[in-house]
Amino acid sequence: MTEAELVATALAMGAAAGLTGTSRGVVHDLQAMLSEAVRRRLSDGGDGVWGGYGLRVLHAYETDPDVWRTRLLQILASGLEMDEEILGAARAVLRADRRTGHVIVDMVRS
Repeated sequence: MTEAELVATALAMGAAAGLTGTSRGVVHDLQAMLSEAVRRRLSDGGDGVWGGYGLRVLHAYETDPDVWRTRLLQILASGLEMDEEILGAARAVLRADRRTGHVIVDMVRS
């Protein structure tokens, strides 16, 4: 799994069906922190791919990950620096999701 795929998968976990109560709350809170870190990084990019367009794609992805996954992956893989804040937050989301007993659907497409 590439760094871009790791981040995209973790961003989609906050909206995953099947999580309820406290489990959903923990995963959702971690996903929100990840989303904010990615949003800040995209905002630093100005008006180009990492700026306004990137932010619009991130917002659309959070609403409908199946439709917007390819575009978000393109943005994340286009040279956006994946620092430890973003990668660590993505890993935390996936670890928390595993701990809840929720089955992680393999969203990485070949």
